Amino acid sequence: MTEMETVVVIGAGLSGAECAWQLAARGIPVMLCEMKPQKMTPAHHSAYFAELVCSNSLRSDQLENAVGLLKEELRRLGSLIIACADCNRVPAGGALAVDRDAFARAVTERVRDHPLISVVEAEVTEIPAAGPVVIASGPLTSDALSHQIAALFPDRCYLNFFDAAAPLVSFESVDMEQAWFASRYDKGTPDYINCPMSREIYEAFWEALSTAQEAEVHGFEDKQVFEGCMPVEVMARRGVDTLLYGPLKPRGLRDPRTGEQPYAVVQLRRDNTQGTIYNLVGFQTHLRFPEQRRVFSMIPALRDAQFLRYGVMHRNTYLDSPRLLNRYYQLNQEPRICFAGQMTGVEGYVESTASGLLAAVELANRMMGLPPVDFPQETAIGALARYVSDESVGVFQPMNINFGIIPPLDHRVKGKRNKNAEISARALQCLDALLPRCNMGKGESGK
Repeated sequence: MTEMETVVVIGAGLSGAECAWQLAARGIPVMLCEMKPQKMTPAHHSAYFAELVCSNSLRSDQLENAVGLLKEELRRLGSLIIACADCNRVPAGGALAVDRDAFARAVTERVRDHPLISVVEAEVTEIPAAGPVVIASGPLTSDALSHQIAALFPDRCYLNFFDAAAPLVSFESVDMEQAWFASRYDKGTPDYINCPMSREIYEAFWEALSTAQEAEVHGFEDKQVFEGCMPVEVMARRGVDTLLYGPLKPRGLRDPRTGEQPYAVVQLRRDNTQGTIYNLVGFQTHLRFPEQRRVFSMIPALRDAQFLRYGVMHRNTYLDSPRLLNRYYQLNQEPRICFAGQMTGVEGYVESTASGLLAAVELANRMMGLPPVDFPQETAIGALARYVSDESVGVFQPMNINFGIIPPLDHRVKGKRNKNAEISARALQCLDALLPRCNMGKGESGK
């Protein structure tokens, strides 16, 4: 084989780290550029690659759920991110939750130790003028690089939206006389702390939440909020019952003290291996910090809670991908440039990982003179790539993986879970047939 040209990968988040690893595992040298720790963003807290906002950011691990299917596909494709997550998981029922620090440290060590990956710790302010480039700079791309990317599309503009992270509390400060451990419908192990609220307490809480003072976020309006990560106060302003059908829904939970279903329940999920830190499920927020303490302390079990991190709000940036990218995440007008991660409009960490892996597989095959893999729409990884490159989409908005973008079965199956299980089985069968063409290297990918 002739000497391979070095690929420049910009950004060492989940998509960039995955992309760099997959290219290197196929014998392609990579220069991975990451501005941390020289320059940090409001969402960054450490110098590690692949930082997660919360322990459960990787979501469900069950094949009856679309993101569970996507994770299984990534496992079979040798994903570094999923391998490191599996090695650093913490109990969370049917979800793949991880010790965030241990996970990020593992990814960082594996990437830095790979002999074909050189890491450059500096902000990239210009897109390389020649050679293959993968831009995986994430939703918090620096202003300088963002301007460079925007210059590629003089007739189009970025789309912006805002993302939010939930607060963390210490376990020892939770009043367990006012809460109990259980998973909804007693599914899996009892990994969640459930904090019940009576109707009277809930209505007072709702009133306080819906009128609480928000932090200053330039350009923020309710209509700009992406539905999948809506701040809890925005949800509250949509009506007194909205939270009861969202993060505070009591269905599938019974208070062991009364034997009854509470009026409302706030769930806490473990955020580290030791079980000393918990996050408020569904409580992404951009309230001012004093307001978060005042309002969230109205939850009886959190009356004396110690907040280890308050919720934060930050800007996300993504492309009008259906008009700009093909299904290999290549830029239509300049195929040497690929994009990966949330900037492409794939919403979620698992989805970002998938985009980085697919972009790497297809780029590696192209550099080695091999035909593209063309992951079919019947697979989750293929369906996601085809969604973000579908020119028939009107107003483009970020998308989590879901069974709605995967073709339906050609026969009827009784029960939603059974139908989803069959769709997943079909997807994995399709994927397994493609694995020999993915040039996965000599057992290095993620193992």
